[in-house]
Amino acid sequence: MTARARTCRAALVAAVCAGLAATGSACATEDPDEGTNGVGKLSAAKIERSAKKAAGAAEAVRLSGSIISQGRTYRLDMRLNDSGGVGEVSTKGGSRFELLRVDEDLFLKADAEFWVQQEKDGKDSTEGDREAARKLDGKYVKVPPGDPAYKQLSGFTDINVMLDGLLVLDGARATGERGEVGGVRTVRVTGADGEGGKLDVALIGTPYPLRLERGGGGGVVEMADWDKEFPLRAPDKNQVVDYGRQITAGGD
Repeated sequence: MTARARTCRAALVAAVCAGLAATGSACATEDPDEGTNGVGKLSAAKIERSAKKAAGAAEAVRLSGSIISQGRTYRLDMRLNDSGGVGEVSTKGGSRFELLRVDEDLFLKADAEFWVQQEKDGKDSTEGDREAARKLDGKYVKVPPGDPAYKQLSGFTDINVMLDGLLVLDGARATGERGEVGGVRTVRVTGADGEGGKLDVALIGTPYPLRLERGGGGGVVEMADWDKEFPLRAPDKNQVVDYGRQITAGGD
């Protein structure tokens, strides 16, 4: 078809639609919710509730991104389920460590530099500190429940704690733009025109929350692999060593 023919055809279609509109009919327009789970037609508050309900019923999820809390930025990539979690956490300009929790047993694995910082405890490191750190390099350390760091670290491995803390919007809810996260069509819910957070909810399949931009510049987290199983087991005994001291979590 030539360019002139395409132009004439477009003009004809426009004229027909205009005539139908004048008589009370119109050419059909594409339904943005066609083929979706339908939550896009709901109010912002109902979309948010649907997303939280879906998340609450899920047995597994992967969280990746950044969380800013009390002036400290945590970068994380964690896989969580009802029995625990596994993944990596790091602090901006500071420590990087791996966490593994199976039921109540929490393990931490880090490089020698992390353990050097633990040994320093506010003083200059010594050769003894570095030697002790090398023995812990790449090994799992079991964190006792009574250690002050246990509660903070185990929180990163708890699916309920993480989702309850993340899926929070503040202010009046409104429906935002449509988009995509990880190739999945989404609808956005905002709080206080975005100042109170932005939540992108899946329009395909179960309406899982897929991306959260926390209010007040509190970080951005993506949520994927909902209900996808993954292996979770305690490390072999020969990979676990005893630190013998309290652990300082996330020290810069």
